[in-house]
Amino acid sequence: MSVSVPKLSPDFALHVLPHSGAERLTRLAARACDAPMAIIVTLEGGEAVFHAGTGFSAQEREGLAALCEATLETPSRQPPLPARCAPEIGFYRGLPLSREDGTRLGVLAVMDKAARSLSPAQEEDLETLAGLAAAQLDALHGRAMQATQQTEEDAQRLATRLGITLESITEGFYTLDPQWRFSYLNREGARLLGRPTTELLGKSIWKEFPGAINTLFSEQVRAAVAGNYQVEFEALYAPLDKWFEIRAYPFPDGLAIYFRDVSERRQAREQLMLLETSISRLNDIVLIAEAVPSGKPGLRIIFANNAFEQHTGYSPGEALGHSPRLLCGPLTQRSELERLRNAFQKGEPVQAELITYKKNGRHFWMEVDIVPVADDAGVFVTHWVAVGRDITRRKVTESEIKHLAFYDPLTQLPNRQLLMERLEKALSHNRRHPREGALMFIDLDNFKTLNDTMGHQKGDLLLQQVARRLAACVRQTDTVARLGGDEFVVMLEDLGQDPAEATVKAEIVSGQILAALSEPYSLAGYQHYSTCSIGVTAFNQTLNNIGDLLKQADLAMYQAKMAGRNTVCFFNPAMQAAVTASAALQSDLRRGLREKQFLLYYQPQVGRDGRMTGVEALLRWQHGERGLVQPAEFIPAAEEAGLILPLGQWALETACRQLASWAQRPETAALSIAVNVSVRQFRHPEFVDLVMAALKETRVSPHKLKLELTESLLAEDMEITITKMARLKKMGVTLSLDDFGMGYSSLSCLKRLPLDQLKIDKSFVEDILRDPNDAAIARTIIGLAQSLGLGVVAEGVETEAQRDFLSRHGCDCYQGYLFCKPLPIGELEAFIKTLRM
Repeated sequence: MSVSVPKLSPDFALHVLPHSGAERLTRLAARACDAPMAIIVTLEGGEAVFHAGTGFSAQEREGLAALCEATLETPSRQPPLPARCAPEIGFYRGLPLSREDGTRLGVLAVMDKAARSLSPAQEEDLETLAGLAAAQLDALHGRAMQATQQTEEDAQRLATRLGITLESITEGFYTLDPQWRFSYLNREGARLLGRPTTELLGKSIWKEFPGAINTLFSEQVRAAVAGNYQVEFEALYAPLDKWFEIRAYPFPDGLAIYFRDVSERRQAREQLMLLETSISRLNDIVLIAEAVPSGKPGLRIIFANNAFEQHTGYSPGEALGHSPRLLCGPLTQRSELERLRNAFQKGEPVQAELITYKKNGRHFWMEVDIVPVADDAGVFVTHWVAVGRDITRRKVTESEIKHLAFYDPLTQLPNRQLLMERLEKALSHNRRHPREGALMFIDLDNFKTLNDTMGHQKGDLLLQQVARRLAACVRQTDTVARLGGDEFVVMLEDLGQDPAEATVKAEIVSGQILAALSEPYSLAGYQHYSTCSIGVTAFNQTLNNIGDLLKQADLAMYQAKMAGRNTVCFFNPAMQAAVTASAALQSDLRRGLREKQFLLYYQPQVGRDGRMTGVEALLRWQHGERGLVQPAEFIPAAEEAGLILPLGQWALETACRQLASWAQRPETAALSIAVNVSVRQFRHPEFVDLVMAALKETRVSPHKLKLELTESLLAEDMEITITKMARLKKMGVTLSLDDFGMGYSSLSCLKRLPLDQLKIDKSFVEDILRDPNDAAIARTIIGLAQSLGLGVVAEGVETEAQRDFLSRHGCDCYQGYLFCKPLPIGELEAFIKTLRM
């Protein structure tokens, strides 16, 4: 920082300024104006001639004298800079030297290589010195006495003004005589040194301040005096623990020293350097941008640390002066940039995650925190500091996690979770902007057969090809998702505002899907044909329940399955009504189990002689509101809800307890009970063990328990079925094949089954006397049973003629209304008593 050279005190001025001597006048002018160079040029024979000067070399003298010629002109003027004769001069101030009559004698000028200006006080001092120089020159032409007297008066006035100035300046100032004794000390100097002026004047600086000996201070000032040149430096004075900025100016009668306490500035500078060094070595990117003055858009980078170059490839030199948009590119999020711009306008801190571009064109993710820096008044933001870090690896990991969370790993299609989010978004959008859409539930036909016969690897290949074909059938704005297994969902959005038109569009797309998925598939060398069943439901702003929407599409898909597969079915309210009724029935079934609303009815079975041989246990439901509910009304719902297992187990255990009770009475001890077993119940892994446990707990003879199995058991898992039947047979349980001739039986499998009895379905018995085919089937079943050594029971016998026909052809056991309808246990036992009578 440049500091104005203060004016000298009166004593100092008188001491250093003789009554004559142009050289001393130039040195005084240089000090008074804080200029390193001063010169007096005289006018001789119309030419500018060097007379005296200080602060420049002999080689520079001629050019500086020529520079003064403009001031010698009438009127005088300041030469334009830079001048060819003195190209290094950046500042020039010259005053003409004239007699009282206006005759030009020469010029007094001060100069500096740095551009600057003079203060009003310095201008006045220079005018005074110019007057002194003019008087000195005038004295050389015969007017010496008058000029000398004037010079003394002017010097006295100058000394007075300089003394006042020196006391008022904000810098410390003192002078030392040739013996290094204090000859002058201003008030600020005394304050900084911590000693009053009266104690120091006339005293040696080295004795009063011994801590300054052999320091940078003593070295510099001694060298300045020895070499007669000014010095400027900073030095630490350890006893006071202060850093001083010092400027020392030698003069013939001693040394003038200006100094100021720069400890705080030095500490701030050191902290700034430490901070800058630390920031430069941070791994995080640090940018400081200057707010461009009002009227110009954007920011301008003024600092970038080393990490900036490491991460972006731009050196600080390439970035300085440019806008931070240097790092933006095609993928940089415009929404984030707009958010940053709004924060800048409000002067608020902001955080963002931006796609940032390197110098080589590659991009990376950067998380950046940006804070404003306001001016001293805290009103205007002058700078913005941004600290960024590369988060590319984190973003890649997040993307992978998101992909795993929202996409099916096999087909790379959106999974259920992502589908739900998109459905929610589509429905919320439709509520604001009503548009029609459609949801398709797609299930591959007979996919399990492919997996079971060809293996899951082939099944996976099929699913992948199906995914690609589905994606090819829809627009990019639509969604194709895989829910799991062989179930897919297609969501069609923005099908217009007309429901009928939207339905037509959905039909077209579903037809395209049916056709695409019916084309042959190449599964690693194996050509496979497959079809699908599609359920479709529409959605718009009036439907906002995702669960209901999926259920509707699922229901429609099952309707397509029931319609024969490879077809499309649109949802209608009747489907929902049926499902709602089924759900209500299932709920009632669960309540019925909890409240023990179920009971067993028993229908007698009689032999050829008319004597009762046993009963069939038939499940009934005593509903609180519906009354007595027949099995045909609730067994399918129980099967679907999985309640057939606890119901079947309850029936089995109840029948065993009844057998145990009958075993205690002679009239009923020989009776057996037939219990119907559902396919699902029989296939339960622990079914045989549960039967054994029921028999063991009630201590019932196993042959009294008859299990009636349906033919549907023979449709699959034949070996497992035979194994279980064999275990039951070995226990002594009687096994009967119910409704024989209605299902899957074949002679080849029938002969392998460890059966005891075949049961003729009542549908054959009903028209046995009118329909020759039914009569033939009944005869065949009886003959087949006899040939296999099995018993035969005919159910649904209602007339004597039906019994006589069956009896003539070898049937030995009957069941039906001819003998007795199904009865609760109390009425059955009363009926048994009538038989005894």
